Order: sequence, then structure tokens, then C-alpha cells
Amino acid sequence: MFAYIVRRILYAFPILIGVNALTFALFFMVNTPDDMARMHLGEKHVTQEAVNVWKEERGYNKALLWNHEQQGMDKLTDTIFFDKSLSLFAFEFGQADDGRDIGEDIQTRMWPSLAIAVPVFIIGMLANITFAMLMVFFRASYLDLSGVILCVVLMSISGLFYIIGGQFLVGKIMQLVPLSGYAQGLDAFKFVILPVFIGIVSGIGSGSRWYRTLFLEEVSKDYVRTARAKGLSEIRVLFVHVLKNAMIPILTGAVVVLPTLFMGSLILESFFGIPGLGSYTIDAIQAQDFAIVRSMVFLGSVLYIVGLVLTDISYTLVDPRVRLYG
Repeated sequence: MFAYIVRRILYAFPILIGVNALTFALFFMVNTPDDMARMHLGEKHVTQEAVNVWKEERGYNKALLWNHEQQGMDKLTDTIFFDKSLSLFAFEFGQADDGRDIGEDIQTRMWPSLAIAVPVFIIGMLANITFAMLMVFFRASYLDLSGVILCVVLMSISGLFYIIGGQFLVGKIMQLVPLSGYAQGLDAFKFVILPVFIGIVSGIGSGSRWYRTLFLEEVSKDYVRTARAKGLSEIRVLFVHVLKNAMIPILTGAVVVLPTLFMGSLILESFFGIPGLGSYTIDAIQAQDFAIVRSMVFLGSVLYIVGLVLTDISYTLVDPRVRLYG
């Protein structure tokens, strides 16, 4: 297993370089360093001298990808891409265009994001699996049909409707929680309870329907008929045998949300004024702050790769037939 993990880590480096290069290309296809300087300094009445000073202070006064003025390896290394990308692999994110330390911002803002994402992930998964099991228990009945219809209805409703409707009903009409904002410590509970509830409800439709499909595929297999023939109750068959054998696709689906757990939900944080990494990324895109954008994309890619490795390792725990070889 150790050799497998080392091999996956080595494979991650060219992937991260490619992701970083793509982010760099997409960003600078839209904006040149001069455009970025004028946006931060104010587009009107900005002299070229002031633009040059801004670029020099932030390291944007070099060539983008290839420096024709240098010799040898300096043609590659004395560029904005190399200068801004190499430090990322040491998790040194540098400074934002306004001088703030990006690493400190990430450490501060990840906790509000986790306060929303972790409960949504854990409670949401438990709710989806339970609801799906309930539909499978009453399969081919009116309860099952009603559950499927409810899932389709929930899937058809836009996420913005849940957010706006929840804010209007719970926050404005009933005045049970604040409409937006955040606080530290236990006071944060009243600010995150509504976003967490909306995140869970908005995901029940698609999540439960997908789990139902997995469980229905399992209940038709021979080992389920054998378990029933031994006299096991249907509840035990579903929650012990069927659930265990459906864990591999469930774990695979859980990998996708791993970056979200850390980086936050862009829409939820923006609407509820939560100072997490999701809103941090949106603000950086609006401000054309390439330093923050590349750092967040790089961090999300690292988390996704880590999630894939952890998923492969977890396969060996839920299915003894799976072996990892280097």
C-alpha cells in the first residue's frame, strides 16, 4: 500500500502543474498585468509609471511564460508563471494584490466554511441513505412511488429558491435566525443553522434518488436472497448487508465533495454573508486577484487528489477483495 500511495503522489505533480498552467492561461487570456494594475489603481487618470511600479511591487513585471531576453534556463524560470507557481508546491501562497497574507486568510476563513460544509455532508448523507432505504423497504408500493416523486420535485427546484425562500420565511417572517452574518464561537450556531438546513434539504432529492438506485441494484443479488432465506429481517438485510455492499460507489461519490468541505459553498456563503473560502474565492474573481484565484484552484486540486487516495484506501476496508499494489 505504501508503494501505491507514493506512486499516486508522484502522479499528482504533473496533474497539479497542468491545472496551474490552465488556470494561469485562462486568467491571463482575459487580463494582462497592465489591466490588473489599472483595475486596482483606478482605471481613470492612471499613468504608465504608476502601472509599472504596481507590477514591479507584485512581481508582474516579467514575461508570462517565456522570457526571450534571458539566457538558458532563465528563459523559463524568470517568468511570472514559474515565479508564482513554484511556491505553491511548498504551500507558500504569498500575498494578495492588496498585501494580505493568503495563507493567513485561508486559515481564518476555512473554519466558517467547515462549520457549514461538515454538518451538511454528514447529516445530509445520513438523511439521504435513510430516506433511500425507506423507499427500498417499501419498493413497488405507493410509498416508494411517492418518495420518488418527492425526490424529482426537490431536484427540479433551483438552489436559489431554497436560499431565498428560507431567508424570507425563517429569517424575515418568523425571525428565528439572522438573515446573514457570522460570529465566532458558539454564537456562530444561529448564523449557520439556516444555511446548513437549506444545504441538507436541497440535496435530499438527488442524493436519495441516487442511493435508491444503488440499493435496488443490490437487493436483487443472490447474497440478499440467501440472507432472507436464513431468516434475517428485512431491516437487517438492508442496513447490514445491502448498505455494506453499496459502500464503494457511496465512497466514490463522497470524494467529489471533499474540496467543498474545505473550500466552502460559493452560493450559500455569498447569500448568507459567511466569511468562508467560498466567498473569499468569489471576491477574488471579482477583484481579478490572480494570487488568490490560483491559490484556491491549486488547493482544491490537492484536496481532490487526496480524496481519491483516501477513497482507494477506504475500498480495502469495506471490500476485502480490493488490494492496492504499487
